[in-house]
Amino acid sequence: MKCNKLVDVGRRQFLRGGAISAVGAAAAATFAAPGQANAQALARVEYPANRLANLADLAVNEPLDIAYPDADSPGVLIKLGTAVPGGVGPDGDIVAYSVLCPHKGWTLSYNAGDKTLNCPGHFSRFDCEAGGQQTWGHATQNLPQFKLQVTDAGDIIADGVDELIYGRLSNVLTA
Repeated sequence: MKCNKLVDVGRRQFLRGGAISAVGAAAAATFAAPGQANAQALARVEYPANRLANLADLAVNEPLDIAYPDADSPGVLIKLGTAVPGGVGPDGDIVAYSVLCPHKGWTLSYNAGDKTLNCPGHFSRFDCEAGGQQTWGHATQNLPQFKLQVTDAGDIIADGVDELIYGRLSNVLTA
């Protein structure tokens, strides 16, 4: 019977195949092109740089409404008060996200108590301190986070997005 041959593969052969796959993945990461060292960098989409605000415009835990990469893409800029992964600025605590829920496009609202963005439609919640990671609800992806940098003059510039913005078939701006 053909089915019995699959059982005969055994644990050692299975583990050997897994080890070979792991070595191959490590080699691919080691020899990746410059700037493509991890999957997160590959997911980012570059957009034209836009000034969103200045450091002086922000107060801790008070969101500032923005639009990026264009006027049809509402977002929020937040100074969280503690350093977070992907945060920029002198304290590493400034982040920006799309406020269109990736599930159905409802406009999210910020909850300062737990630093989440929340959907009024189907109650998805996204953690602003964890890169916009979904923590609850119907959404099937995390929030698009805007790639930020801060100039010497304190201007906060966005120049990329790490997820697909709701309602767009791609992350490419049309002319």
